[in-house]
Amino acid sequence: MISIINFFTDPILRPSTVGSMLMCFASALVGVVVFLRKRSLIGETLSHASFPGVVLGVFLCALLPQSDELIPLFILSGAFLFAFLGLKALNLLESRLRVRADSALCFVLASFFGLGILIASRLQQSYPMWYKQALNFLYGQAATMTTIHVMVYGSFCVVILGFILYFYRYLEAVNFDPAFSETLGIRSKRLDEMMFFLIVLAIVVGIRSVGVVLMAGMLIGPAVAARPLTRQLSHHFVLAGILGILSGFLGNYLSVVIPNGAYSLPTGPMILMVSSVFCFISLLLAPRSGLLSRLLRMRRFRFQCAVENALKSLWKGERAAFSPTIRWQLQRKKWIDDQGTLTPLGKAAAEKIIRLHRLWEVYLVDYMGQKVEKVHRTAEELEHLMSPDLERQLTELLQNPRHDPHHQPIPPHLEPS
Repeated sequence: MISIINFFTDPILRPSTVGSMLMCFASALVGVVVFLRKRSLIGETLSHASFPGVVLGVFLCALLPQSDELIPLFILSGAFLFAFLGLKALNLLESRLRVRADSALCFVLASFFGLGILIASRLQQSYPMWYKQALNFLYGQAATMTTIHVMVYGSFCVVILGFILYFYRYLEAVNFDPAFSETLGIRSKRLDEMMFFLIVLAIVVGIRSVGVVLMAGMLIGPAVAARPLTRQLSHHFVLAGILGILSGFLGNYLSVVIPNGAYSLPTGPMILMVSSVFCFISLLLAPRSGLLSRLLRMRRFRFQCAVENALKSLWKGERAAFSPTIRWQLQRKKWIDDQGTLTPLGKAAAEKIIRLHRLWEVYLVDYMGQKVEKVHRTAEELEHLMSPDLERQLTELLQNPRHDPHHQPIPPHLEPS
C-alpha cells in the first residue's frame, strides 16, 4: 500500500504530484477572477484555441532533426501564440464587429479547434509517432511530469500570487464596483488585459497536466466550489487555492491507488473529477447558500407561515383542524393553552400579525395604486416577511393609520415586553 508520504518523496510520484498541486493552485487563483468577471467560458475557448499551436509545435519538432529536447519549447510557444491569437480574435469580434460574447466564444472555439484537428490529421498521416505527442496535450499526461515542469509551475504560482497581492484592491474595486473604480482612475481595461494574459499563460502551462479539453474545468472548478462558502474576495481566493491544491493531490493519489491490473485511471481527468466532487458538495452543503440549507430555510419559512396563519384563525374565532406539529409549536410558544384557547401572549402575537397585514393593505392601495379587492392575497404573503424596523418605517410613512382599506380597525403597535 502506497502511503501519502511516498507521493512527496518518491522520485517518480513526486514531480507529478507537486506539479499538479502547483498547477491547480495557480489555475484556481486565476479562475476566481474569471468567475467573478462572468467570463467562465473564456477558459474553454482559449484552451481549445491553443490546440493548433500544440500540433504545429509537434510538426516543427518532427521536421527538425535531433529536436527532442526542444519539444516542450516548441509546443508551449505554439500554444501560447494561438491562445493569444484566439484572445485577440475574441476582442475583435466583440469590440469591433459587435458580435455577442457567447457567439464570439463559440466561433473562436470551433474555428481554432477545427484548425487544430485538421493539422493533427495531416500529422497523423505523415508522422504517426509524433501524432501521439500531440494527443498527450489534448487529454493531458500529468503522470509523466518531471522536475522541470515543477519548476515552471512553481514560477507561475509566484507570478500569479504577486499579481493578485499587488493588484488586490484594484481587482476588488473593478469586480464589485466598476463605477467607483472609474472615479478613482483605475484603468479596468488595462487590468483586464493583464488578467487575460495570465489566463492565457495558465492555460498554456496547464494543458500539459489536464489537457486542452479539460483545462477550463480546472480554471473554474475550485472557484465555483469556493463561492458558496464565503462572501469575501480574500477568502474566496484562499479557499479556491486550497481546493485546487487538494484536487491536484487527490487526483494523483486516486489515480495511483484505485487502479488494479485490469484498468487504469488517467491523472488529469481524475484531478478534474475530484474538483467536480468538491463543487457538488459545496453547492449542496454550503451553510448559507447551499441547496440543502436553502431547502431547510424554505421549509422553516413555510412552517412559520402555517403557524402564524393558524394563530390568526384562532384570533378570528375560526375553529379549524391543525396538524399536531402546528399545535405543538403554538403550545411551545405559549400562544395557546391545553384546550386550544388563545393565551394573552398568543392574542398579542396574533394582533401583531393582523396589524402587519392591514398595514400592507393600506400601503398597497395608497402608494401602489392597487384595487381594494385585490390587495388581500399580496398582504397575506408580505405579512410574514415584516421586520420591526420595516414596520416602524411603514407606520411612519402611512402616518399610523387606524383602519385598513376594508374599514377594519388596525390593532395598535405593542412594544415587546
